Amino acid sequence: MCVCVCVYQTFLMSRSCCSSMAPSYLCLIRHRSKRRRKKRSERKGRTRNPQTFPGVNVTEDESMSSCGTDVKENRNLDNFSSKAGIQTANRNAPLGSRRKRPLEEGNRGHAHSKFRPKRRKKAPGPTLQKNALMQLNEIKPGLQYKLLSQTGPVHAPVFAMSVEVNGQRFEGTGPTKKKAKLSAAEKALRSFVQFPNASEAHVAMGRTFGINTDFTSDQADFPDALFNGFETPRDVSSTNGTLHLRHECPMPVSATQPVLVGHGKNAVMILNELRPGLRYEFVAESGESHAKNFVMAVTVDSQVFQGSGRNKKLAKARAAQAALSGLFNMQLDQTPSRQPIPRDGLQLHLPQVLADAVSQLVVEKFGELTDNFISPHARRKVLAGVVMTTGTDVKDAQVICVSTGTKCINGEYMSDRGLALNDCHAEIIARRSLIRYLYSQLEYFLSNSPEDHERSIFRRCEQHGYQLKDGVQFHLYISTSPCGDARIFSPHEAAVEDQGDRHPNRKARGQLRTKIESGEGTIPVRSSNTVQTWDGVLQGERLLTMSCSDKIARWNVVGVQGSLMSYFSGPIYFSSIILGSLYHADHLSRAMYQRVADMEELPQPFTLNRPLLSGISNAEARQPGKAPNFSVNWTVGDQGLEVINATTGKDDLGRPSHLCKHALYSRWVRLHAKLSQTLRIQVARPALYHEAKQGAADYHSAKQTLIRAFQNAGLGAWVKKPIEQDQFSLTQ
Repeated sequence: MCVCVCVYQTFLMSRSCCSSMAPSYLCLIRHRSKRRRKKRSERKGRTRNPQTFPGVNVTEDESMSSCGTDVKENRNLDNFSSKAGIQTANRNAPLGSRRKRPLEEGNRGHAHSKFRPKRRKKAPGPTLQKNALMQLNEIKPGLQYKLLSQTGPVHAPVFAMSVEVNGQRFEGTGPTKKKAKLSAAEKALRSFVQFPNASEAHVAMGRTFGINTDFTSDQADFPDALFNGFETPRDVSSTNGTLHLRHECPMPVSATQPVLVGHGKNAVMILNELRPGLRYEFVAESGESHAKNFVMAVTVDSQVFQGSGRNKKLAKARAAQAALSGLFNMQLDQTPSRQPIPRDGLQLHLPQVLADAVSQLVVEKFGELTDNFISPHARRKVLAGVVMTTGTDVKDAQVICVSTGTKCINGEYMSDRGLALNDCHAEIIARRSLIRYLYSQLEYFLSNSPEDHERSIFRRCEQHGYQLKDGVQFHLYISTSPCGDARIFSPHEAAVEDQGDRHPNRKARGQLRTKIESGEGTIPVRSSNTVQTWDGVLQGERLLTMSCSDKIARWNVVGVQGSLMSYFSGPIYFSSIILGSLYHADHLSRAMYQRVADMEELPQPFTLNRPLLSGISNAEARQPGKAPNFSVNWTVGDQGLEVINATTGKDDLGRPSHLCKHALYSRWVRLHAKLSQTLRIQVARPALYHEAKQGAADYHSAKQTLIRAFQNAGLGAWVKKPIEQDQFSLTQ
């Protein structure tokens, strides 16, 4: 009993002591218990053996546990059977002396495999080839596939799709629309591509040709190798990457088709693929602060190509596009309305190469005449010029004349002696400058100097009159579309081929229009004949002048030489009309010749001229601001620019221009006296300017045929100036 009492007292005493030191004691107990549990778990882990199964390969990623203990111990269960002795030794060794597995390389300092970078698995097998649909889209982007029919039962339909390429339609059938499109693309591709895929064709254009190709030649030995253009096939063979061409006969450049480049890549990227490592250089910066213009240049195959734009990036892209057009005949813009329209007959030059060259020549000449565009007379809205080529090489082209202007004469300043210019629009002044040049060339032909006689562009006809030497062509450049029918619709639509014509003013397409006095723009003519009288205009009636689109359409029928020059030469037509901006193939072709295509038969040798119509690769930026009130002109042989006040039709000192009717009529009278025995038109010497013009009977007959064609088509009546302005003679 005493023992029990003593034990109980001892327990009470220890309990009282523990209560005083309870916090520290309990903390120690918990720490020791935690340490025991940790050691117990480690012992269990060391004594546990991994289970292996026959036929199963345990990879390193699968065998390594994700727990912290397994990572710390770094046990390699991958080769457990081969390393059993090492593992046994590690188990028997003390805990602190066991070797740890070093960190594996490539895990960025982490031992666990989850930090190991993943390797992308490569798809087995060869690289997939592009199908016919993809290859055709690379060469002819923007093609439209149309559903022709759907036949067969519902559970097994048969679709027929068609696609039009280069004017020919190809059809394909299949159980789905996609397979039908693929079949049509295969037929189209098989008809004109001579390479297994489009990329090889592009490489061949850039690198594998061993032929010294002249892109300005009238023998197309290069693009025909890629596309036979639905012509007679040529023998094309390839041996060890070298392309051999054997032509049976030379083909004109007009037979070639431009290589159309697919969407998704800009000009700089495509050019870099064909010619890697090119460097673009900054050439110049011009323009006012609100309308800067940058010029970049790139040298490709020893040729320099330039491009300009409102920023350097755009200028660089246009330089690359110029190189693609000039060297490879590639076009990025696949919109049909922006593609060149070739001229009838033999084309001596590639359209885009010619257009860019003519544009550059005219702009450079204007810059030279205006002190690099810093002269006060460099201000302009529209720039026009005529370039003459005498062969197949565009580099030998010559600028004949340059002009600017957008205004017409005020009615009160009209001259009844032919001393004032009525129309100072740039393209009209350029044509008058060309007539002046033709007169000078006839004078050279009659010169006693053998050198002057030889450099004349004229030669004698077999019977009467004179004609241009072989290969002489004239090309008209205008910085924007001519006013009237060619320009009024151009900004409104990019392409309406597949959508139909929905323009709100579509009924006015092709209608004759007139310029308004003391202003810009045009208005439609009245349906009935409008007669302008001299006294009515002087009294305040607004003077009407036919639009530039209508006048150029007249030149494509009667020629640019005019009625007086018809005494000496037959009709002279422009070989090409090139626009620097607002080019729209449909509108321009309609304005130039399509709207009068159904006219009556013209007297010989007149015909309906269909010149090359084209825009340029580096489209000119819009000229903001008010148009200047002056017009400048220059013709080859002049010392400098002649500046004309567009309101008065004379210079600021009141002197008549050397392009006025009186000046040109004076030169005609002198030539008429010298060539009276060899004239094409044998009539008595007229006394008045009006009589001289009316003496060219065939010319006026062709002109009346054109006017009737406009009236029969419901496009309006031609507006004439008061007849009094032509009733003058040189003796007045």
